[in-house]
Amino acid sequence: MAEHDSGTTDPAPIPAPPEPEPEPEPEPGAEAEPGVDPEPGSVAGGRRWSPVSRVVLGLAAVVLGCATAWHLAAVFLTVAPANTLSQRYQSQIDAYVYPEFEQNWELFAPNPLQFDIAVEVRVRTLRPDGDSLQSGWINLTAQDLARIRDNPAPSHADQNLLRRAWDYYTSWHDQSDGTSLGYGGPLSQEYLTRIALQRIGRDWNGNPVTDLQFRSASSPVTGPAWTGAPRTATTSYHQLSWWPVNADDYQGLGR
Repeated sequence: MAEHDSGTTDPAPIPAPPEPEPEPEPEPGAEAEPGVDPEPGSVAGGRRWSPVSRVVLGLAAVVLGCATAWHLAAVFLTVAPANTLSQRYQSQIDAYVYPEFEQNWELFAPNPLQFDIAVEVRVRTLRPDGDSLQSGWINLTAQDLARIRDNPAPSHADQNLLRRAWDYYTSWHDQSDGTSLGYGGPLSQEYLTRIALQRIGRDWNGNPVTDLQFRSASSPVTGPAWTGAPRTATTSYHQLSWWPVNADDYQGLGR
């Protein structure tokens, strides 16, 4: 303290606060400060998208949006009542929806299945000496079930291709004598034939296939034991006639 003649002391002067040091400029590549918007075309950390990258990302977003819109529209038109759009573009819609995105309500209504139906086939072959041999029955449905069982992501074709082909055939033929009921008859027969030949191939036990025959094995679905429902295990068979096989039936099958 400084003393004066008056006998009093004056307080020492208060020092001025130090001037703040200038903030260092951010180094290139440093992260942007919170609350500061990066420049257009850049991300945190100073990275900038090139014009080509932004064009590619934009095109990808457009393609993804169009694909999603087409998928939703096609599935909607499949289940919606017949209208101008669905009738005009029926072939394009069916080609996309079936068989992977089929919508089928048969499990719930109006007529739940009452039978387990297995589709079986057998073939005739021609030996080099001219004799004809006949194979045993091949359970095509059992092949599908083997690929589906214990498979966390089974193929939609394994689940529905053969079943729907058989339903298609029976809906276009008289079950008493096998007479075709319209234009869908020959197509449904060709469809079943090609499914079987796709699995069997051109020969059986080394001999070329000349004919094949289908049959269905229908077993009634019974209720659980606690319901008291009768447990009938009788299986009925519906056998079709023999169909000849020629080279045209293998066209496009890759076999």
